[in-house]
Parts: sequence; C-alpha cells; structure tokens
Amino acid sequence: MIKAVMVMNTQGKPRLAKFYDYEVSLALPSSLSSRAENVSNFVEADAIFGLDSRLVYKHYATLYFVFVFDSSENELAMLDLIQVFVETLDKCFKNVCELDIVFNYGKMQTILDEIVFGGQVLETSSAEVMKVVEEISKLEAASNAITFVPKTVSNWRGR
Repeated sequence: MIKAVMVMNTQGKPRLAKFYDYEVSLALPSSLSSRAENVSNFVEADAIFGLDSRLVYKHYATLYFVFVFDSSENELAMLDLIQVFVETLDKCFKNVCELDIVFNYGKMQTILDEIVFGGQVLETSSAEVMKVVEEISKLEAASNAITFVPKTVSNWRGR
C-alpha cells in the first residue's frame, strides 16, 4: 500500500502532500536535498514513517517527488509510478514547475487521484490519465458556462 505521496521543493517545503495512512506524518527527511546525485533513490524510512515503510524519490529540477509505501509494493514500480506522475504533469502543464503546483493545486490532486486512490495504484498509463483530466476540464468549462439566472430575468433590469 502507498502510505503517502509528497512533492517538495529543494528547500524541503511541501508543495503537495497526500496521505493514505493516518499514521504517517509530514516529517520529511531534510537529508534528501543534501544527498549526492549518484546514490540510490531508495531510502529505508522505518525511523520516520513507522515499521515496514520505504521511501523512493526522484529529483526533477527544483522538485522532489516522494512516495512512501510498505513492503507489499515494488520499489522499482514506485519509481516508475513517479515517472508516470511527472510525465502526466508535463503533458498537462508543459514542463511542470513549482508554480504550476502552487497555482493548480486542484488539478494536481485530480491527476494524483487518477493514478493513486486510497493507497492503491489505479492507472499506470499517462495517456489514459490525460484523457480523464481533459474530460474533467471540459465538464468544468461547461459547468462554468451555465448561468443560473434565466436571460428573461437578467434582461428585466435593463428595461
């Protein structure tokens, strides 16, 4: 089971944090940003997130994408899932950056919910996730175009 998904900047500030296990805390290891580029992306996280916890991260530009999970998940599969998440964000935001996450928090949550829900992996195809996100965007745009006051009533004031 995936226990948490976090995105943080190089200073360690969380930009996105979603927890699927209530026992997991936001205590991010500050040592991630100081780790060398040539070391493993896998970290034993028992001391931080409790027994049977593992952490995998990937560093892209100024952001760290972190997945915390238990032993029932494969470490390489989690690393691949981070790649799917980042590819989807890149397709959605045209080269995702920290500001995209801050100003489009709802869309980020939607994308993450299409990939992981309730700690279980739902979708591993970036293209399939993008189809759903585009459909949701169309529905949101259509619902924003709906006016709740009939035109006959709104024109009444102008008379």
